[in-house]
Amino acid sequence: MTKRQTAGARNKGKTGMTAKTSDTKGSPEREMIRELAELLNETGLSEIEIEKSGLRIRVARQLAVTAAAPLAVSSHAAPAVAAPAAAPAAAAPADPAKHPGAVKSPMVGTAYRAPEPGAAAFIEIGKRVNVGDTLLIIEAMKTMNQIPAPKAGTVTAILFENGQPVEFGEPLVIVE
Repeated sequence: MTKRQTAGARNKGKTGMTAKTSDTKGSPEREMIRELAELLNETGLSEIEIEKSGLRIRVARQLAVTAAAPLAVSSHAAPAVAAPAAAPAAAAPADPAKHPGAVKSPMVGTAYRAPEPGAAAFIEIGKRVNVGDTLLIIEAMKTMNQIPAPKAGTVTAILFENGQPVEFGEPLVIVE
């Protein structure tokens, strides 16, 4: 295979069929590209690159990756801008992490308010809890981790939705 055909095969994965590769209809290289593109779709990967017998082929979905990244950035940027604007109106709800009764997530995972779907929630706003009472469960790596109350008091705020992904250090509940 010539250098020109190799470049055409590389470009094909990014932009579709080109004039340079149209003369290789039914070729093993074209079949390999089709198989790689199919594998890319099946596995959900963003790119695949292989080298076989001196021929290097790269198939990538660059448009989907670049389109998704700005959306994720903008969705996180909007709340950060809105939070300082809301801070003067209500100082306490604006930063629950600084509240002395905030119970923060000890791990990354998915937070649940009940031990199983359809069961009663561990806590409700206004409920009195004792030290060690289970407030919620965080699922991490297929393991359910009970999060106990660090102090006795009354639940004044629940800061997560059932089944919501949570980050390490994120405030989940406020106990006063």
